[in-house]
Amino acid sequence: MSARIHPTAVVDKGAELANDVEIGPGCVIGPAVRLGARTRLMAHVFIESHTELGEDNTVFPFAALGGAPQDLSYKGEPTRLVIGARNVIREHATLARGTARGRSVTTVGDDCLIMGNCHIAHDCIVGDNVIMAQTATIGGHVQVGDFAFLSGLSGVHQHGRVGRYAFVGASALMTTDLIPFGLAIGNHAHLSGLNVVGLKRRGFTREQIHDLRAAYRLLFAEEGTFQERVEDCAQLYANNVEVMEIVDFVRIDAARPLCMPRD
Repeated sequence: MSARIHPTAVVDKGAELANDVEIGPGCVIGPAVRLGARTRLMAHVFIESHTELGEDNTVFPFAALGGAPQDLSYKGEPTRLVIGARNVIREHATLARGTARGRSVTTVGDDCLIMGNCHIAHDCIVGDNVIMAQTATIGGHVQVGDFAFLSGLSGVHQHGRVGRYAFVGASALMTTDLIPFGLAIGNHAHLSGLNVVGLKRRGFTREQIHDLRAAYRLLFAEEGTFQERVEDCAQLYANNVEVMEIVDFVRIDAARPLCMPRD
């Protein structure tokens, strides 16, 4: 079946629409936009240019996708926004394209829920099954791992990292990197343990959670230097995939310091 386009929608002749795309009243679709099969733009959605949405996405009214990045270095280069499949993007969310001095593309994975008024800035990498609650905001070049949860009114500073299965609490301000499986709260945010509730909901076994807790206690103990404790974790849990994910995350030479527990 062909795309269904409301008479009041404006679709650029350079846009590519797959089968069963639905474009509701008042939508504006610019050039170099590609919409995957069965994607639905409910009403008054604005997609500026150079944006790709995969299959089965639903975009709610007044969302703005593929706008120019809010970066003073941007001089009109043809950068992109690429969104995967089966995402839900709610009202007034804004997702920007990349910058030429960055990755030139902003990417969002599959099966994400981007709630109302959220912002995903230029050059970000958002994984699969990520939830961004109302008004959560991530700055330019931020990386958010699969299954991460960013609570309402939270913010992640540019170039920050949020690991897989991590949880950022409501109104938390992340100026540091949050380890995979970690839980951060406060403003400025501090590490408050592991996202145990989230891990249980996602089917992690008791043994997996036990090992993560033991590794966490070792990693953030008071004895020795932090680097020594990282290497101790790497030796003790060399065959543990989840613990080594934390170790590898910590070892990366990143732009931001690590989110740590309070003294």
